[in-house]
Amino acid sequence: MTQLSERLKEKRIEAGLSQTELANCAGVHLRSVQNYESGKRYPNSLDIVLRLASALNTTTEYLLGEEGGYIVEAGEKGGYTEQKEIKKLVSEVAGLFAGGKLSDEDRDAAMQALSEAYWIAKNDCRKYSPKKNTEDK
Repeated sequence: MTQLSERLKEKRIEAGLSQTELANCAGVHLRSVQNYESGKRYPNSLDIVLRLASALNTTTEYLLGEEGGYIVEAGEKGGYTEQKEIKKLVSEVAGLFAGGKLSDEDRDAAMQALSEAYWIAKNDCRKYSPKKNTEDK
């Protein structure tokens, strides 16, 4: 389950709507609502999140929470495959930091190593990518 899936279901039940009614109100397929609520998929665009939020009388920020905005944005920019990869990466990293036997020092070291790996890879990619693809937006 994700924040989006939990919050979507919570707000739908609070509004007294079935999944079919929510799908009709938001103008999306029933299967999409089912997938969003089960956490199997994220909406592919912020427009869909906006329509769901409007149908549930809530905000997109509430539905997406802290985690969802960039995942939906990745779907808009790179499509379903990129969205799925980012969601998987975030899930795996979150699993690394959730409980377990790692000490705080080990977690901090792992986070620092991940951050360093990201910046090294980003700088290396700039060397070999066309200039138009490496400019920060």
